[in-house]
Amino acid sequence: MIVVYNPAGGEPEHYDAKTLLTSEASIVARTVDMKWPEVKAGLVDEDLDAMRGVVWVLKKRHNATLRFGEFDPGVDEMVTRYDKDETEAWFDAAFHLVGVDPETTAERVATALHEAAPSSVADLEHALAYIEKRQAEAEADEGKGPEPEPQPETSAPERKTSARRTSQT
Repeated sequence: MIVVYNPAGGEPEHYDAKTLLTSEASIVARTVDMKWPEVKAGLVDEDLDAMRGVVWVLKKRHNATLRFGEFDPGVDEMVTRYDKDETEAWFDAAFHLVGVDPETTAERVATALHEAAPSSVADLEHALAYIEKRQAEAEADEGKGPEPEPQPETSAPERKTSARRTSQT
């Protein structure tokens, strides 16, 4: 998850929560009084404390003396966005729905993702290219038709013969 911090009058800064070290994640959790899984869930929900804690710890890498109380962004200055891996997982799940219902086509899934992506992903260019790739794959699969049903295995009947088996040792 990427936290985008856009300070008033400044340029947007991107902070990738996946880059936190275990010790840093522990500092975030203690500081915001949440367990790490709660912090991660909070990032998805754009919880202000979770976002603030992550950004503060990552900013401390370059400004070790920065105190938590000194970093107090405005409530509208931070948002979260999906990183590339999270974006691809989301899109893959969406395209797996193609064909489940006749109304769920690759084109409809792609249209919905095109609408949702700009406000949800950190790297829009990557997201749009990935939608196009997955749409082409899904449309190619749609053209193949349904997979043929597997046939049960059959074996040849045992051969009956009057000959006896002998072994030579």
